[in-house]
Amino acid sequence: MKNHPRPNLWRRLSQLLFLAIFLVLFLRTDYQGQDQLSGAVNLLFRIDPLVALAASLATRSVILLALPAVFLLLSCLLLGRWFCGWACPMGTLLDAARPLTGGKGITLPSTLPRIRYALLVLVLVGALFGLPLVGFFDPFAILVRGLTMAIYPAFAMAIESLFTFTYQHGPAWLNLVSEPVYQFLRDAVLPFEQKLFTLALPALLMLLTLFGLEFLQRRFFCRYLCPLGALLGLAARLAPWRISNRQPNCQACGQCNTLCRTGAIDLQSQVNGERCILCLDCLSQCPKGQFVFGRTAKQPILLAEGLSRRAFVGSSLAGISLPFMLAVRPFKRHPEPGLIRPPGALSEAQFLGRCVRCGECMQVCIGNALHPALTEAGIEGLFTPRLIPRIGYCEYNCTLCGQVCPTGAIQRLPASTKQTTVIGRAFIDRNRCLPFAKGVPCIVCEELCPTPQKAIGFREVSVQNEFGQTVRLKQPYVIDDLCIGCGICENKCPLPGRSAIRVTSAGESRRQQDQSKDGYN
Repeated sequence: MKNHPRPNLWRRLSQLLFLAIFLVLFLRTDYQGQDQLSGAVNLLFRIDPLVALAASLATRSVILLALPAVFLLLSCLLLGRWFCGWACPMGTLLDAARPLTGGKGITLPSTLPRIRYALLVLVLVGALFGLPLVGFFDPFAILVRGLTMAIYPAFAMAIESLFTFTYQHGPAWLNLVSEPVYQFLRDAVLPFEQKLFTLALPALLMLLTLFGLEFLQRRFFCRYLCPLGALLGLAARLAPWRISNRQPNCQACGQCNTLCRTGAIDLQSQVNGERCILCLDCLSQCPKGQFVFGRTAKQPILLAEGLSRRAFVGSSLAGISLPFMLAVRPFKRHPEPGLIRPPGALSEAQFLGRCVRCGECMQVCIGNALHPALTEAGIEGLFTPRLIPRIGYCEYNCTLCGQVCPTGAIQRLPASTKQTTVIGRAFIDRNRCLPFAKGVPCIVCEELCPTPQKAIGFREVSVQNEFGQTVRLKQPYVIDDLCIGCGICENKCPLPGRSAIRVTSAGESRRQQDQSKDGYN
């Protein structure tokens, strides 16, 4: 029987289409010149059933923003893991990178696929008991975070440098060609402003590790580590539409076993439905045309081994015990004062439970103010967004971070509400502030304060400057009831290095009781 390459062609076209959609949505997760973003830029996470389930378990509530994930899960109940083979951007990129590995791999234990089920149990049980792990294992979170924090900023910087060099040193005829190209890239591809992020290297290494594993075996992550794939595989157990082998004429040549990108076909040419991603390679490459896709497949689907009872209990105990082990750190009761969350962030426990560490809020932030946390919120807060005012400030009229958050960890606030939401308080370091420390006039912080009634006031005093001269100047002070902690004062303070006016999370609106100000001001 002849091979049928057409199914493969349709799959590749589907992969390219969904990858293009993903990239367009990714690029649109940026300031577009308007206060409101158009398009569902967070759609990828909203259709992710692993994110929906983990966030719902962590917060003991239904995440309405993630309801589209139900449709993906239902489709897998009918068709199996079609999404992994036809639509997943991570899978598509892994397939594209495979030729770079030389196409070879090593033989691994047949029980290794159980790891992804252990990770699935760990993620879900951990979420239930207060340990948010989904952002560290979900393929979309790893992909978007790596692109946002490392690859996209590096790409934008390289493009800017290339065209700047061409403009300054290239011949006139070259500029006639390059400038329209650059303008197109500025409008359609490059970010509104160049952004740089802390923890860019760890985010990049995490993503590159998944591609490096391709040297061990094709789609290593999908086969052995992806908890989302494990969840969709469980749904695939019930799928009536599947690929199967018409046994009578099969010669068990093993070609399909070698060809299968997820190891879904065993040496007897039987198809494992939980591993099969419907790539259709077996349909197009089988020399006898033995494989069929349909509801009326003659052979029953072969189910995966699943977790042993011991592995299930071990994963569950890890998910239960780790949150309590992390909760005993000595400074848990006194949050890090420099941990400033975006406006609209839920209470810390709810925020950590819902946040998937995707980095979309950081990418869309106009002022490059949001950056991934390291240990400021504990290990469980790694890669969650925090505002670093010395790098960037929270734009007074901006509500973009709440618009792109896929789980509601950052609430979508009207501009009027956001402008009165307190994310911290500023305090003045009199040992560094010029009017206090050196008797030098400076009113930058007051001039730039965006609140209608300035949150920074002045006291006019006569002081001796560093040259022994008596001068009349204004010494600033912070009006706590008016300060919202946007950080523009700290960001624009003209002193090099550490600012003379700094913002802490003291007094943030999301807390029922204000933190102690530790004697500041």
